[in-house]
Amino acid sequence: MEAALQRRVQRYGWDKASTNYENTWQQQLKPAHDALFALAKIEAGEKIIDVACGTGLITFRSMEATGENGFVLGTDLSDKMVEMSTKTATENKLLNVKFERMDAEELKLPDEEFDVALCALGLMYVPSPINALKEMHRVLKPGGRCIAAVWGKRISCGWADIFEIVDKRVSSEVCPMFFNLGNEAVLEKNFETAGFSKIHIERISTGLQYHSADEACAAAFEGGPVALAYFKFTPDVQKEACEDYLASIEQYRNGNSYNVPGEFVIGMGIK
Repeated sequence: MEAALQRRVQRYGWDKASTNYENTWQQQLKPAHDALFALAKIEAGEKIIDVACGTGLITFRSMEATGENGFVLGTDLSDKMVEMSTKTATENKLLNVKFERMDAEELKLPDEEFDVALCALGLMYVPSPINALKEMHRVLKPGGRCIAAVWGKRISCGWADIFEIVDKRVSSEVCPMFFNLGNEAVLEKNFETAGFSKIHIERISTGLQYHSADEACAAAFEGGPVALAYFKFTPDVQKEACEDYLASIEQYRNGNSYNVPGEFVIGMGIK
C-alpha cells in the first residue's frame, strides 16, 4: 500500500476505533504493556515520549512512574485519540502530561530531548517502522532508551484471519505488513538499522480472553485497526464478516467463551 494512503487509512481508522479501543483491548494488551514497563525502568523525573499513544494507556502509566517532576508527551496520528487523551488529562488536572497529533515518522520535536521513548503496539501500523524508530532515536538524549512492543508471528496469533476477512470485502489491504515485525530477528534488525545498540528482545505468549461471541467481534471489528472498513460495511456485510471471524476462532471456543492465542514481541535499544 502506498505510504500516504496507509497513513490516511490508519488515521481515520483509529478515529473510528477510539471510543471502543480501551474497553475491548485494555486487558488483552496488559501482558505487553507490563513487559514494556519492566524493560523501561522509568525513573522519577524522566522526560518521556509515548509514540502512537492511542487513548493514553501507556502515557498515563508513564506519568505516574516519572512523577510530578517528570513529563510525558503522547503523540498519535488519530485526532480522536488525541482529543480523548487530552480530555482525560484536563478533567483530572494533570499538568505533567501533554498530547499532540504527530506522524511517528516525522516527530516535530527537537533532537535529544527525551530520556525514554515508548511505542506500545503502534509500529505495525506505520508505513516504515525503521523511520519511526529513527525518529525516536533522534529525539532521545545520548544514553536514552527506546522500548517498543509489537504483535508476534502471524502463526502465533489465532485472531490473524481478521485481516483477510476484511480485505476480501474492500479494495485494498488494511494492514499489509502487520505481522512482519513479529517474525524472528525483524524487530531487532529494525532497532539496529535505526542506530540503537545493546538491543534486547523478548517474546511473550498470551491469550485473548472473551466472554462471548459479541465481545470477540467487538474487539476484532470495532476497537481495532479494521474499524474504518467495518463501519463502512452494510449491516448484512458486517454480520457476514463477524460470522466468518467467529468461524476462524471456533477452535478456541469453550462454551460461550473464547481463549484466542496471541504473541507479543518487545524490543529495547539504547542510544
